[in-house]
Formats: sequence, C-alpha cells, structure tokens
Amino acid sequence: MKFNTLLFLGLLSGLFTTAQAQEVKFADLDKSPMDAAHYPEGAAYQNYLAADDADRTELIKVLYCRPGKNDRAIFGALVPWGQDWRLGANEATEVTFFQDVEIGHTLVPAGSYTLFAQVYPEQWIIKISTERFIGGSENRDVSKDIAAVTVPTTPLGTARESFVIGFQKVDDGLVNMLFEWDHTRATLPINLNPPSLAGDDVSPLDLVQYPPMSRLRNYVEAADLAANEPQVRVVYSRPQMKGRKIFGDLLKYSELWRVGANETTELTFFQDVNIGGTVVPAGRYGLFATVNKDNWEFIIHKNVQSWGPANHDDEDNIVTVVAKTEKTPSTLEALSMTFVDKGNNKIDLVVGWENTMARLPITVLK
Repeated sequence: MKFNTLLFLGLLSGLFTTAQAQEVKFADLDKSPMDAAHYPEGAAYQNYLAADDADRTELIKVLYCRPGKNDRAIFGALVPWGQDWRLGANEATEVTFFQDVEIGHTLVPAGSYTLFAQVYPEQWIIKISTERFIGGSENRDVSKDIAAVTVPTTPLGTARESFVIGFQKVDDGLVNMLFEWDHTRATLPINLNPPSLAGDDVSPLDLVQYPPMSRLRNYVEAADLAANEPQVRVVYSRPQMKGRKIFGDLLKYSELWRVGANETTELTFFQDVNIGGTVVPAGRYGLFATVNKDNWEFIIHKNVQSWGPANHDDEDNIVTVVAKTEKTPSTLEALSMTFVDKGNNKIDLVVGWENTMARLPITVLK
C-alpha cells in the first residue's frame, strides 16, 4: 500500500512538472538577430583590458536588429524613399551616449534614445528621438525628435548582405557612426567634445566702474581722457529678492557672504588705494562681507578666483572695514552697486539690496 501511494505521488508530481514546463515558451532565433555596437570597441570586453587602457571607458552603445538582404531590393523598395526607417528591424534602434555629445550642431545630453532615418538616393536624414520602447516607426511621436541631421550616402563596391552599424574614429574628439546595407553607406559624425555654453543666469553678472566713463573711453573727448582713467572696478553677480526676505533670513547674520552670487565678487584697483588705513596695491581682489543687523564687515582678500567663501583662509584677508548699514532710498529687487564721488580722491562703493545698504570708503592714492 505504501509503495503504491509513493508511486502515485511520483506520477502526479511528474505530470505537474510537465504541465509547468509546457507553460514556458522560448523564442526561436530571430531572422533579424539583435546585435550591439560599442565605441570604443574595447569597452565591450573591458574586463580583459588593463586598468589604464583608454578603451575601457564606454562612450556610445547601439542596440539594433540586423535584417538580411535575402535577394531583395532594399533602398527605394523594401525601405521606401522619403519614409522614416527604424535603422534595423523589430524594435527601433536604441543608442546610448554615456556623455554629452554634439550631433549636427545640436547638444545631445547623455542618455538613451532611438534612431531613425528618412532615406533618399544620395542622402539620409538621421533623426534622434527621446521616445523609446517602440516597434518600428509607425505612429511614432515625431515631436520627441531632438535632432535631425542630413548626411550623404556613398556607394559600396560589394553588397552588404545584412544591415550593420559600426564606428570609425576620426580623432580624439570626433567619431563617425556608420550604417551599411546592400550597396549603401551613410556616415553620421558625432562630436565627443561638444561646446559648453551657459544659458541665461538667474543672477546675471554685471559691473560698475569709477569714473563711470572710464568704461566707455571711446566716447570720451581727448581732453578728458586723463580725468577718466579707470581707478576702481567691481564685477559681481546680481541675485534677486523674488519674494524672499534677504537680511537675517536668506543671508544669516554673522555669516560670510560673497556680496553677490556665483563667483566671488571681484574688485580691481587700477591704482594703489587706501582702505581702512591699509594701503592696498593695485591689482585684483575678492570682496566678502559679514552681514550683521546694524553693520557689515567688508573684507578685501586675495582669494579672488573662488566660488564664494567656502574653505576661505583668513590668511588671505588684507583688510576688514566695519560699515554701518543704512536704509535704501527704495526697495532694491536685485543686488546693486554704485560709486559715489566724495571729492579729494575719495569714493564710496555703495552696496544695496532689499531695503539695506552699506558703504565701503576707498581713497585712491595718486
């Protein structure tokens, strides 16, 4: 009885396992098998490369399917002229850039995209789209195209049986992505060193200079040039209030401030000056201020090429001047600076924001 029970359970288990196996479906080999192209090529097997081998760093990877020619006419027939083609078969071809690149004067940020081509006899229009995970080009969202580049085609002497994508290094900053099939090659240049151009800054850079016309000397009469030699200039970024409370809130009392935003505010003295009893030689300097409720402590320092006071070394300080704060004539939305001529080679650099301003006295030594 015990043996029969075990036999029955064994048969039942076998039937259950067979039923489970029948639920699993494995795909056959695709007639247009998927392939990958890497740039540099060595990135595909970087575990075999030395740690300092430049080819270990992957810059571009393409995933695509490779249809065969199979005695068919390809371009102008299987792939019609003037229509978008997925640059392969099955899913739309996917390209991943592991760094920002420039394609056709368009900056393409690092990330994954799909590739398409609108083909013509002597040129292709290569298109890069942020739309992903689509099959082919039907019903694709063309509004997600971020670049379209017209590239010439060249004839191949020997027909390429299956579609292929590869790379050709031009130099350290330029690589060609190559597309070949049948008797046609198309070449897409990719700039690996795209230009870096800043957009509009929310705290735009500005400058004030004394005397005012010293910054526009081509408009100064010859007889007045000597009186308009530049003496002091300030270059600074101008943050705005934007509904915020500034002093005592955005700018905490007793904390060091760059007297602006972004880069440290830069003071240039074109002649020796006296500030707070200290002679400061002509040259470039940074300006900080410790903001207090009733006064600011202006600091002239040598660490001019910096991004604010982080890691500032007090050894770089040249002179500190305590200035009482005053109320501005009107609310200043943006940080503002101006010079006030006090006579006898004395000028005040007046810094104001919100409803508060303070003056840094400067005597120009002649």
